[in-house]
Amino acid sequence: MAYWMKIFYERKEYVINFDRVNAFCYEKNGRVTFWLPDSAIPIVINPQSNLDDYQKVLQYVAQVTDVELENAHWVKIIDDKNEYVVNLYCISSFCHESNGRITFWLPDGTLPIIINPASHPDSYHKVLQFVQKNTGYSLS
Repeated sequence: MAYWMKIFYERKEYVINFDRVNAFCYEKNGRVTFWLPDSAIPIVINPQSNLDDYQKVLQYVAQVTDVELENAHWVKIIDDKNEYVVNLYCISSFCHESNGRITFWLPDGTLPIIINPASHPDSYHKVLQFVQKNTGYSLS
């Protein structure tokens, strides 16, 4: 079932099916970025300028990531600058490097996400399980 939300951004009103949003990025400065479905257009919501929509987005992300068993396809990846919450069902390819890292690219964009087994063991394991379960292939 679709999860529709109305967002105001840059003097425009958007009605977005959030179940089709592929990834969210929390920045250290508090902003939340997500990309419109079927587009590379980022929406950046700042709590200082749009608190209501900011809280709605955070509430949605908490909802999809809190129910671990039902939403095992959502993964959190934290790097030194940002925290990403990614729907793995929307990823089209995974690259396993000889040093053990896994790289994938966010849909409709050019942003690579790199997971190192040492720095992101939980996310790394979750991606490995997802790939094995959904493709039948193991990354090793």
